[in-house]
Amino acid sequence: MIAMQYSFTLPADYDMAIIDRRIRDRGPGTDGFPHLRFKAYLSARKGEFGSRENLYAPFYLWDEPEGASNFITGPGFDALTQAFGRPSIHHWIVWHAETAPGVDAAQFAMREVLPIDPQANLADLRAGETRRATLGGSGGSVLASVSAFEPRTWTIVRFNLYRDMPPSAAEGQVYRVGHMSLPAS
Repeated sequence: MIAMQYSFTLPADYDMAIIDRRIRDRGPGTDGFPHLRFKAYLSARKGEFGSRENLYAPFYLWDEPEGASNFITGPGFDALTQAFGRPSIHHWIVWHAETAPGVDAAQFAMREVLPIDPQANLADLRAGETRRATLGGSGGSVLASVSAFEPRTWTIVRFNLYRDMPPSAAEGQVYRVGHMSLPAS
């Protein structure tokens, strides 16, 4: 499994209604995309929930690398690059991912990127991250949880989707979810 995200930082005075419209109009285009576990169409507005910038930053969870490759080389991504330029795509190897029934009701997301200590025991770290990403006991507000790592920069990404506002925005970037693309039923 692979997690990936790209982000476009938009000017402080950018009309974010343009992004809302883009998500509304184009979001359903990735519904049922092969090998896609989910795509969360995310945006953040400068000054809202502690965000320092206006952002458009979709987050993907792929069951197979082939899905990511087919998306990146396909017409949808080409249209995105025509509108915004070609982004750097962050990608992580997934340690654990879990989604709850009703994940399509997600309204918020939070992403944290943390450095991995050079002395950390990676097996222990993976076990701890897997326990943290398990949805059991989340109280129902967490609809998806992903824990993954990137071995070039030795970072961990923690990504959660929420039905309601996350408990604290201090740990990471909070986004609004404009659309959830899920596998075909």
